[in-house]
Amino acid sequence: MQTELSRRLGIEHAVFGFTPFPAVAAAISRAGGLGVLGAVRYADPGALHRDLDWIEGRTGGRPYGLDVVMPARKVEGVTEADVEAMIPAGHRRFVDETLARHGVPELGPGDRSGWRITGWMEDVARAQLDVAFDHPIALLANALGPPPADVVARAHAHGVLVAALAGSARHAVRHAEAGIDIVVAQGYEAGGHTGEIATMVLTPEVVRAVDPLPVLAAGGIGSGEQIAAGLALGAQGVWLGSLWLTTDEAELHSPALTAKLLAAGSGDTVRSRALTGKPARQLRTAWTDAWDDPAGPGTLPMPLQGLLVAEALSRIQKYEAAPLLGTPVGQIVGRMNSRRPVRAVFDELTRDFARTVERLGRIADGGGGT
Repeated sequence: MQTELSRRLGIEHAVFGFTPFPAVAAAISRAGGLGVLGAVRYADPGALHRDLDWIEGRTGGRPYGLDVVMPARKVEGVTEADVEAMIPAGHRRFVDETLARHGVPELGPGDRSGWRITGWMEDVARAQLDVAFDHPIALLANALGPPPADVVARAHAHGVLVAALAGSARHAVRHAEAGIDIVVAQGYEAGGHTGEIATMVLTPEVVRAVDPLPVLAAGGIGSGEQIAAGLALGAQGVWLGSLWLTTDEAELHSPALTAKLLAAGSGDTVRSRALTGKPARQLRTAWTDAWDDPAGPGTLPMPLQGLLVAEALSRIQKYEAAPLLGTPVGQIVGRMNSRRPVRAVFDELTRDFARTVERLGRIADGGGGT
């Protein structure tokens, strides 16, 4: 699975694997792809530094990347406390009532509320970048479009390529104008934040809009056949995230959540604002149903919703409240029906890709495709 982009980055296969788990990122890079560690949960720069050191020690010198979440424009003078104060009391009551209805206990004394929206605040992201540029990362990706201009310039000064996710050709053009190097065309099927356009339609639109910039196809991709389709649409690689959640190296720390992912079909996800305030594809649960119910108070805009539900989600996860337990995941969850090492997943991807390309070659030569 070699393309011009994969050769430029020095990776064997044009597979970019996004993951919040260092062990998964390292395994993807060892397998010949490019592991990209999600930084949003690292409010502590020291923890990120330790995990990037850990990845370096386990990739054998192979390249890896980092994914941050930061807006292109900064709102000056707004603190997390300021944002917290904007949350209506009625929404807080709705959270408490929903948890009580499902018997979810309070966090114990000293328990931290876990992931919070602080990873979306620019000052946190900039602290993460200070750590990242002290390491030999090959790629910096941003989930909210292009990072600020000074960050793009800083990355380029370090020889780091910059990628940005786009849900439409219009967004992709803006990314190109901002000086990024790679556009990730993320379709409607993807886990996490998505737009309205499916991958099959979006990818060629973005390829045409930003040519000659390389494009990665993302969303609903979890097999060698689908990788071949992405490259056929003009992409120079694929961006995979959900597929790694059920690998042996993934640190979900929740047998109940893993079981739900393994049992889920491709129709068991929903695009909901319940997690962050922006539409994000995730497992459909009693939690997403509650927030999407017209009788409820409705979700708040980002970042209010994320701050509002942070402690609730930590309680749901800690006590494995099965009806409410979920995670961002794409429609490819229907293929994720067994626990396997990253290497086994990668071997299947490359094997099926080669078989698909061979079959298409026979069709092109007039020999049939069976």
